[in-house]
This record gives sequence, C-alpha cells and structure tokens, in this order.
Amino acid sequence: MGLLSRAALLFGGFMVFREWQKARQSPAAFAEGEGAPGNDAQIRNAGPDAMRDPSDEPWTEADEDGDESFPASDPPGNY
Repeated sequence: MGLLSRAALLFGGFMVFREWQKARQSPAAFAEGEGAPGNDAQIRNAGPDAMRDPSDEPWTEADEDGDESFPASDPPGNY
C-alpha cells in the first residue's frame, strides 16, 4: 500500500471519527438531556443544572437573573 493510499485512508477514518463525536455531543451550552433535536431555536432551561460546562464559582442571584433573561436584550430590573 502506497504512502498516498495510507494517508487517504487515515484522513477518511479521521473524518468519520469527527462526525461520530459531533453526533454524540450535546449542543453547546446544553447539559445532557437538554434541548430538543431538530429544533432550530433551541433554548436551554435556566440555571447551572442545565449548563453543559457549569462554572466552578458559586451561582449568584445576578448569574441566575441574567441566565433567566437570556436571550432578551434588556437586563433584569434587579441588577
């Protein structure tokens, strides 16, 4: 098997692996089980439990208010 054939085979395997990993992963910012597949306007539930990568910092009231108001353009009134 030539070097070019091996490189093509390796590249094809990498592409299949990459697509498989993308299919396994939940959408960005969504915890496992959050979001509906096929929904173009996916909005996750508010709170640290709904986040895929929650912060190590404690969740504050300001964090909660900001998360609950997203994607609204106006900040919550108690900032």
